[in-house]
Amino acid sequence: MWKALFERRGGKGLSLQEQICQMLVAAVLDGQVSSDVPLPSSRRMAQRLGVSRNTVIIAYQRLVDHGYLLARERRGYFVNPDMRPVPARGDSPVPPPGEPDNAPDWAGRFRFRPSDQRNIEKPADWQDFPYPFLYGQFDAELFPAAEWRECCLRTLSAMEIGEWAQDMILRDDASLIAQIRQRLLPRRGVWAGEDEIIITVGAQQALYLLADLLVGRDTAVGIEDPGYPDARNIFGARSERLVALPVDGEGLMVTPALAACDYVYTTPSHQCPTTVTMSMARRTALLEQAAAADVILIEDDYESQVSFRGDPFPTLKSMDRSARVIYVGSLSKSLAPGVRLGYVVGPRELIAELRHARRLNLRHPTAFLQRAFGLFLSLGYHDALLARLAEVRHRRARALVDALGRYLPQIHCVPVSGGSSAWLQGPPALDVQRLHRDCKDLGVLIEPGGIFFRDPADGQHCFRLGFSAIKTQRIEAGIQLIRDAVSRQHL
Repeated sequence: MWKALFERRGGKGLSLQEQICQMLVAAVLDGQVSSDVPLPSSRRMAQRLGVSRNTVIIAYQRLVDHGYLLARERRGYFVNPDMRPVPARGDSPVPPPGEPDNAPDWAGRFRFRPSDQRNIEKPADWQDFPYPFLYGQFDAELFPAAEWRECCLRTLSAMEIGEWAQDMILRDDASLIAQIRQRLLPRRGVWAGEDEIIITVGAQQALYLLADLLVGRDTAVGIEDPGYPDARNIFGARSERLVALPVDGEGLMVTPALAACDYVYTTPSHQCPTTVTMSMARRTALLEQAAAADVILIEDDYESQVSFRGDPFPTLKSMDRSARVIYVGSLSKSLAPGVRLGYVVGPRELIAELRHARRLNLRHPTAFLQRAFGLFLSLGYHDALLARLAEVRHRRARALVDALGRYLPQIHCVPVSGGSSAWLQGPPALDVQRLHRDCKDLGVLIEPGGIFFRDPADGQHCFRLGFSAIKTQRIEAGIQLIRDAVSRQHL
């Protein structure tokens, strides 16, 4: 039994001692061992598992310290009966699962079905593909593991635990707020008080909270088209008046339709998905029209920190003179998408209400993570990471553009000025859904463009290639395979 349990429970990345502890804890909590019978001796267990006796002794002692085992002199190690699972109370056993009687009509109770919304899809096993041209994923080799580990370990010190282990209710970690105010925002020309910033679980939760607080069924919300699908879905779940706003080579176009909106969501620094940067003239015109029509602008500055053209353009927030720009930023785009940290900068009245709305949702993002990231910023590790990312991504962008020009000259690539993706437009006859399937069969992952448009047919010949997760040396071979897949369509 023990050999089978050990092989089944062997945790990826765990030491042998930890794997043995994991196996024994599972056996205890699952009720697989009796508290009246001793466990195999350390010598016998070591022989059965094929490990050293000292490894087993250390694992047994660790579980004694944690209360799972009891060490009885000259008798061996026993399961602590206090740690065994308590059986369910009642006169009759719990019936096995089956078809319920008189079940509620859940379909009739849903206000809407989020599962019916069109979303960007990325395969869970994307790392198994040799050519993952996916946006929003990361290269594990670029992750600053030593620096992040140092910050996490420092945050676990006795002195720091008292700061983050408490229930912060409405508050955020003061050190992270200070770093955002003093280190990140000034570089984007934004100045804010500590009561004008709130931390969120990524930029996506920031949009969700804003929509929850500000948007109703009759609220007119302008969305870039093409644009960020999650923003379209978040605002569309609340409002029946989404307004598709066109985008050109200078970013969001300033049209009469914009003036009819209550709110406008825009990505001026690095438009999603076309990657174009909004010109200064367009930014000025947008702010002027917003002020004249009493429109609130929601600026998502999600990928401005990695630019290949020197200093990026100033944010709309930094140019705003009428306090009508809500600024949304991300901390996890540069470190790792799984970190899930973002923030909102806005008028203190808005931020105060967002805090109360967030409390209803999850109180606050994990304070431990906030504290660790604040330290990561203060020690300069984030700045060093950004410099490294800019260098690597610029190299990958050049390799991508060169390979596209060499192997796919019939595909137009919007000039790549930063970030970690390229937007491509093929001939009108190109069937990108078919291209996506054919490329996947060849080990290449691309992102079809239709998901970014309100009408998917408008993007049937467009697709996006991300280069944050693919090695530079693999890019040319990947583009050659995309060329092979395109050639099958005989355009």
